[in-house]
Amino acid sequence: MTYIALLRGINVGGHRVTMEVLRRLFTELGFANVRTYIQTGNVFFDAPVQDRALLTARIEQHLEQALGYAVPTFLRSPEELEHLLVLNPFSHLTVTDDMRLCLMFLTDSAPTGLVLPLRSPKGDMEIVHLTDHEAFVIWHIIDGRAPATLSFLDKTLGRRTTTRFFPTAAKILAAARNS
Repeated sequence: MTYIALLRGINVGGHRVTMEVLRRLFTELGFANVRTYIQTGNVFFDAPVQDRALLTARIEQHLEQALGYAVPTFLRSPEELEHLLVLNPFSHLTVTDDMRLCLMFLTDSAPTGLVLPLRSPKGDMEIVHLTDHEAFVIWHIIDGRAPATLSFLDKTLGRRTTTRFFPTAAKILAAARNS
């Protein structure tokens, strides 16, 4: 089975790692056809293991041991990522230069009962759609600045998340399929 590993905190906040090192670390776990896409921690690999919780735990443990810091890992199949892209709850919007469309991946189940769209008190973030383990979020650029903190999203969706811009998620899927 082919997996897409979306890693949080790679090449930000002083946590620098080359894609060559990431590929080596995933290969050390016995995965086949390991490849990476851009410098933000997107790894594609083939593995016979179907238990995602076990697979995720193995990856996170190995990365933390090798790199010296926790690397939350979010696994999706190419088909699952494609489903999210096709779902595209942003399609009805007129996107402007002051908007960034984001796809957030969650470890925990998305909260139920939220009235959507849900905008942050500062007006800089807006949750527009939820699936079981993903959130579609708009970052509103205010005075030329992206949101400075994700505390609204952390409080609403949980702290174990990682985000990819929606157009980047489409490129990640294309790269996963072309290798």
